[in-house]
Amino acid sequence: MTADNFKIVFMGTPDFAVESLEILHQNFNIVAVVTSPDKPRGRGQKLTPSPVKEFAQSVGLPVLQPTNLKSSDFIEALSLLNPDLGVIVAFRMLPESVWSLPRLGSINLHASLLPQYRGAAPINHAIINGETKTGVTTFFLKHEIDTGNIIDSKEVPILPTDNAGTLHDKLMIEGAKVLYHTVESIIKGNYKETPQNVLDNESLKDAPKLNKEFCRINWNAKGEVIHNFIRGLNPYPGAYTETVLADKTVGIKIYDGFYENSDNSKAIGTVVSDKNSIKVAVSNGWYHITELQQAGKKRMSVVDFLNGLNNQSLEKFENLS
Repeated sequence: MTADNFKIVFMGTPDFAVESLEILHQNFNIVAVVTSPDKPRGRGQKLTPSPVKEFAQSVGLPVLQPTNLKSSDFIEALSLLNPDLGVIVAFRMLPESVWSLPRLGSINLHASLLPQYRGAAPINHAIINGETKTGVTTFFLKHEIDTGNIIDSKEVPILPTDNAGTLHDKLMIEGAKVLYHTVESIIKGNYKETPQNVLDNESLKDAPKLNKEFCRINWNAKGEVIHNFIRGLNPYPGAYTETVLADKTVGIKIYDGFYENSDNSKAIGTVVSDKNSIKVAVSNGWYHITELQQAGKKRMSVVDFLNGLNNQSLEKFENLS
């Protein structure tokens, strides 16, 4: 079978998936793109298509947007396409009736070196845990999430300057390349499957979905742990803390900074600031904030934030709720 008559259904939604869809569209036969329904966004709550839909429409690919992945209409629409392979990149959890429908099943691109960091937020958790490397993996889907046989993978270093945003972009690009080679090898029939349970005997680290409570900064932690936590949640969803300004509890997201390992006699969470800087006492020194965002305001530098305080005192960051 050649690339021209090998039929692929692509499923994905966010920016991360667009790079993969583009390289597959340029080289293979994409018969349909499945993505999430348009969602209301912004002040006007205007219905907005996903990044994957925007790209698919720009190159003339047919788009399916099921609200229910188990619906008979959607399953029938897929069946009529008679696909050879399903390719999934950053999409919802699929029922077996969908991922098993293509002749050869379905493959997934995951943003970690499986079996490590199975779950919805592998990029964030790898940085939060202070990893110095991660990667991308392609694998066949099976019942248990992110556990199928591995086809290919590539290691990607995590630099000290990386945050979740920069690492996302690196893995997006490298992942698209690995996915291209995976699909090519499947079409040629020269791929190899490796069960995950023989790859790694270390204790596994998970990457569960991020929620608001998880993103709260624990100022009792060491400075390097706080630093990794903050950069692992930058730019989204953002690590947050709370303080009191003008007798009101205010939420503040912290996006960037650095820690200073030094002796510190101040109580943990104590804020020391001047006109140009903010530092927070932690268990083994100070965490210096360089970029932050007060609830209801724009993200800004620490200097702009301090200029907007209007002589209000900023004395302590803590979990006040």
